[in-house]
Amino acid sequence: MPEPPKKRPDQPIRRPTSARDAVSAVKMSEKLTAEIDAWAEAHGMVRSDAICQLVMLGLSVRPADVGPAAAPGDPAKLKDLAARQISQLLDPSLPAAERERRIRRLIEGPPEFSAERKDLPKPRK
Repeated sequence: MPEPPKKRPDQPIRRPTSARDAVSAVKMSEKLTAEIDAWAEAHGMVRSDAICQLVMLGLSVRPADVGPAAAPGDPAKLKDLAARQISQLLDPSLPAAERERRIRRLIEGPPEFSAERKDLPKPRK
């Protein structure tokens, strides 16, 4: 009985494929392919295994880990938050009336454009 061919030491180790593994083609830019190849080489694996590993890593990140998103909740709270952020950016040497005018103008927009805004209710005639 003939001996099975021996593996070369420079040949990368591949995971065995089974009948349940689906083959998927992925279109990537040359730059992304080069980055994946570099990552694969640094981790001692071939491109297909590296893509699989990177996808599994990406899928293991929970959306809650990214950070809290702004809730579309109370408009008054959102307006207050925006006013506080704007007041931190404004020059503290401005008079209070000018600061309030600038904050109102940034939050509500210029009065000449209020008729054009789609997020405001139309005035009743």
